[in-house]
Amino acid sequence: MDQLSSMVGFLENKTILVTGATGFLAKVFVEKILRIQPHIKLFLLLKAKDSASALKRLHGEILSTDLFRVLRERSCSDLNYLISERVIVPIAGDVLCEDMGVNDLQLKNEMWNEVDIVVNMAATVKFDERYDIALAINTMGPIHTLNFANKCANLKVFIHVSTAYVCGEREGVVDEMPFKMGETLNGRFDLDINLEFKIMEENLNNLKERKLDEPAITAAMKDFGLKRARSFGWPNTYVFTKAMGEMLIGESRGNMPLVILRPTIVSSTIEEPFPGWIEGVRTVDSVAIAYGKGRIKCFIGDLNSILDLIPADMVASSIIVAISAHADKPGVTIYHLGSSSKNPLKLSSIVQWCYMYFSQHPLIGMDGKTVMVRKFKLLNTMKAFHKYLSLHYIIPLKMLKLANIVSFHYFESFYSNAKRKIYIATRMVELLQILRVL
Repeated sequence: MDQLSSMVGFLENKTILVTGATGFLAKVFVEKILRIQPHIKLFLLLKAKDSASALKRLHGEILSTDLFRVLRERSCSDLNYLISERVIVPIAGDVLCEDMGVNDLQLKNEMWNEVDIVVNMAATVKFDERYDIALAINTMGPIHTLNFANKCANLKVFIHVSTAYVCGEREGVVDEMPFKMGETLNGRFDLDINLEFKIMEENLNNLKERKLDEPAITAAMKDFGLKRARSFGWPNTYVFTKAMGEMLIGESRGNMPLVILRPTIVSSTIEEPFPGWIEGVRTVDSVAIAYGKGRIKCFIGDLNSILDLIPADMVASSIIVAISAHADKPGVTIYHLGSSSKNPLKLSSIVQWCYMYFSQHPLIGMDGKTVMVRKFKLLNTMKAFHKYLSLHYIIPLKMLKLANIVSFHYFESFYSNAKRKIYIATRMVELLQILRVL
């Protein structure tokens, strides 16, 4: 309790700049800060064209969410007073741009004079994002934010939220160490970030010169990003571009106190402001939802494999601890945040809990009928999975496709639904392979 009081006391009258403020984790962090320390000021960077648009996003995508219910009930207000009192200041900008896209000189000077702490959470978390987009947001976004932070006269610490999966697919204990510029997971130092941007631009220009439509360009750039990532040892575009972002800010920080937090799979809140809050479908959630909807009945996996989850409110608390512990202490500090071996969550437990939950709280299908789930059929190998998929789905699908053609697409709806189920099951397997669950 004394340590908590000390941290809360440290935050008093501080000014924090938060990027990626409409993101899932950022919302949890902002809510907790406002709940535990009302004497604070938050600059929230929102991707918007002007201040009016930023204010609209603040209300519509942040303050109006159920996450802020406890704060609304406590204040008996719609939280407008936080804006009127400049406790929360929405900032129109974009981390893709220099000075984070903040064009108002007076506002920039205000931020440079007042900001004590920068928490960078802007990112695209798609594993197979377009390479150009992932490089712009995950690699260049952090350096643009760092450059802005360097102009803050009273800056005490820069917090950068990364991911534990930048460490790739290594097994065993992984040290909490920063990457060195140009370091790859293959043990080489032949990664040239500037060259990566040139290669990406050349590839993108080549696709445009071929006059491909936008969906085709997107698909090609996604494949290109995965290819580049795997050539240097990273499993996907997301973690590869996040790793390069870490390299850039580590190289450019000067004497700035820098803390890099690397959480594992961020899940719903476990306690604060109430248990179970989540937004959107995140990583493994898609598997559970697909199962609950009856779209997947079998899967591949090792029941003893560990899925490393960490609740969002624990990550938010870790950010607050890092702020108070490392303010005004030059150097780079890295923390991996996860359940790890101390509180392992096995795939067998998730399978059991999913079955219990959807048996007791079944979903309602599109036809209005209750979806009754069966116990997951888990297969040991990819070979067994593909054999099961072929026998029960792919061969019947081919027969259905033929029947659909000869019947002038009489079975079109049924065929499309079956095809979608196969796609979902395959994508779920790819997802868990990326997360090292399989």
